[in-house]
Formats: sequence, C-alpha cells, structure tokens
Amino acid sequence: MSKLAVVQKLEKKLVKNNLSAFRIGDTVRIHTRIIEGEKERIQVFTGTVIARKGSGISETFSVHRVAYGEGMERVFLLNSPRIAKIEVIKEGNVRRSKLYYLRGTSGKASKVKSRVRGRNPKTSGQELNLEDEVQSEEATSASSAE
Repeated sequence: MSKLAVVQKLEKKLVKNNLSAFRIGDTVRIHTRIIEGEKERIQVFTGTVIARKGSGISETFSVHRVAYGEGMERVFLLNSPRIAKIEVIKEGNVRRSKLYYLRGTSGKASKVKSRVRGRNPKTSGQELNLEDEVQSEEATSASSAE
C-alpha cells in the first residue's frame, strides 16, 4: 500500500459526516467547545461564510461578522473536534465563491441576498398559493352552478 493510500484511509475515518451542509453567503451559527482549565463551555460565533478552502480533513471556512461597528473574521477547521455544531440561520444567494468584498463594509452594504429554501415546487410558497386560488375558483364556480 502506498503512502498516499494510507493517508487517504486515515483521513476518511477522521472526516465528519454529520455536519449540516452550508454554502458561501450563508449566515451560520458555529458552536465551538472552549476548554479553560478543567472546565468546558460552548461559545457561539454567528456570521456570514465568506470563503471555503481545501478539501478532506484540512478543509477550512472563514466567517465574517460586524459587531459594535468593528468587523471581525474567524477561520474554522471544518472537521475540528472543537466544533460542536454548525447551524444554518439564513441561506444566501451569491454569485461568487469568495466574498472578500464584505470585509470593509457595514450596515446595509454588508447584507447578502437571501435564497428561497424550498427547492421542491410542492413546498414553495408560490405553488401553494396558486393551488389555493384554483381550489377557491372551483368552489365559487360549483356554488354558482347550484
């Protein structure tokens, strides 16, 4: 067995599979374990994902947020045992793979358009409204025919 095959086999065991899928532009809440002496606590960092780099065990992602008028950015190792949970708060609709232009912005300029979550046409809001209108038209036409 070659060295590369051994490394890939070891990496496959260490890669986390239970993480929620998120993209660039999504607003996420990352729960990280902080160990201070013998105590362990969870700290939450909320922000917009502006970059993802690497693959496999060494994949990282950068999260940017503006707090008290000051922009801050933090890079997380995706498969780190310190990350307890990643929650997607809002999905963003962006056309770039790196959102570094958000670094110098604040207020409305730092907002990312939101993406509609429902991809299944049966669950999207517009489709349900159209079905309701058709049913109400059928009900009115049936009652007027009587």
